[in-house]
Amino acid sequence: MTQPDLHATRQALRQGPTPTLAMEQAERSLAAAGSPACERVFAQLTPDVLRQAAADPANAQSPLAGLSVSVKDLFDVQGQVTAAGSVVLAQATAAERDCPAVARLRAAGAGLIGRTHMVEFAFSGIGNNPHHGTPSAWDGLYDRPAGPAEGLVPGGSSSGAAVSVATGAAFIGLGSDTGGSIRVPAALNGIVGFKNTARRTPREGVLPLSTTLDTVCAMTRSVRDAILAHEILSGTRVPPGQRPLSDYRLGVCQRYFLDSLDSTVATAFERSLSTLSAAGAQIVEIDLPALDELATLNATGGFSAAESYTWHRELLARDGARYDPRVAARIQRGAQMSAWEYLNLVQGRARWIARMQRDLGALDAVLSPTVPITAPTRASVAPGAERDEEFFRVNGLLLRNPSAINFLDGCALSLPCHQPDEMPVGLMLWQGAMHDHTLLQLALQVEAALQGPLA
Repeated sequence: MTQPDLHATRQALRQGPTPTLAMEQAERSLAAAGSPACERVFAQLTPDVLRQAAADPANAQSPLAGLSVSVKDLFDVQGQVTAAGSVVLAQATAAERDCPAVARLRAAGAGLIGRTHMVEFAFSGIGNNPHHGTPSAWDGLYDRPAGPAEGLVPGGSSSGAAVSVATGAAFIGLGSDTGGSIRVPAALNGIVGFKNTARRTPREGVLPLSTTLDTVCAMTRSVRDAILAHEILSGTRVPPGQRPLSDYRLGVCQRYFLDSLDSTVATAFERSLSTLSAAGAQIVEIDLPALDELATLNATGGFSAAESYTWHRELLARDGARYDPRVAARIQRGAQMSAWEYLNLVQGRARWIARMQRDLGALDAVLSPTVPITAPTRASVAPGAERDEEFFRVNGLLLRNPSAINFLDGCALSLPCHQPDEMPVGLMLWQGAMHDHTLLQLALQVEAALQGPLA
């Protein structure tokens, strides 16, 4: 059974005795948060905060209506420690105030259900955390476990945020996306993840991974909920779309994004293209030769290594033995990058973006699989040196497609495109910077074409 989205739930609340129904919904969210499906999802639950928001009459007509929202353990929430999935920061001083992203959600009537677990310091696309455990992916769209008994990786780094949304514990999962940390878990859990143009949402009060690439954004159960979350977080209004699907020109690039697809992803992607073409979309094959330069441009470790090392240098020297070894190894790469290599990266990225924008200019969006594989088992990439090679292979595959859009300074949305008897697969719609509104308007129509309109 499909989980109701925020819009449908808010409408139902407004048709009855709102405080009573809102409290009932809060208890359903808390029950989901305490269920086996949410094992290892929450670092901290705040049931009283959620209940208070649900019971507040002022929230009855607010955009979020007192409904449950989860917060990745990367964001400052007043009175809580921002540990970023680490044990190193567990005893840090609690935040004195909400960061802007959390403050905007509260002002819109969010009921904060709690902090979600994540990859330590947000540095992986798989979702593993050796300190606190790793949640299992959950196919929330079709309300069934997404894999064998040992569990599948949830995607990262916003792992707990994704599972909180997919299982029904939260309607919005606040997270971050530096190289795919919203879209990868959205794809592996059968939900929607929107990575906006980074400059649209404030990053103050969010522990950084890469000051160049970090993006504050969210996961939801539908595109219309993604639009609402984006409007709240960015303080902008997405105008209603006026164009039919047949008016959109969509590109498909055979290069890079379609390499090494597993059979489930390949089938779902080709079926999606056929469905959208039959619905009238103009789908054209394009070539983006600049994609071949990404590996060379990032050969020294990229922005994430250099900029995370700047933040972590003293902490690593003092407490590095307590880091996840896989995370520490990636951060330490930044120590080897020279100033001229970093400046070359900055300049090379600017030239690369210019070439990509030239080749993307005639398109409304590009379509690609969000990730090229379905979720592997947690056991196959669990902590342990004997599995490091497989871990880094899978991590590279999961981050490959989404991270290209971060390097582009672009925007992208992942939505489910699999059938009920298939493993979750994400379809990614993307373009360059500041195309957010067009992309969201288009995504509504793509979602309707692939899955049918929501009630």
